[in-house]
Amino acid sequence: QVQLVESGGGLVQPGGSLRLSCAASRSIFSIDAMGWYRQAPGKQRELVALISSGGITNYSDSVKGRFTISRDNAKNTVYLQMNSLKLEDTAVYYCKAILRGPDSWGQGTQVTVSP
Repeated sequence: QVQLVESGGGLVQPGGSLRLSCAASRSIFSIDAMGWYRQAPGKQRELVALISSGGITNYSDSVKGRFTISRDNAKNTVYLQMNSLKLEDTAVYYCKAILRGPDSWGQGTQVTVSP
């Protein structure tokens, strides 16, 4: 198992940027994949981005070209750089570790995009 703690959320204007961090309680070197998900009010939780242990990334069509997922194994941390933010990006963002056993989720961090 691994504990995950997200940070970096907050209030930002449309067109602005935020960087979210997901700090893990142990090494993420051997974790198959780490991901960012989000859940907006009245909507289901959706995948935003994934990164494998080999550095392969996948993105939701809605964020492709604007968001970048990365990992720093030395710091046991996964990042989500969010640029050109839109009103519809407002959501609670969750970090997830895909494990051999039960997957682990963070507690979430609120991102609000508003004029």
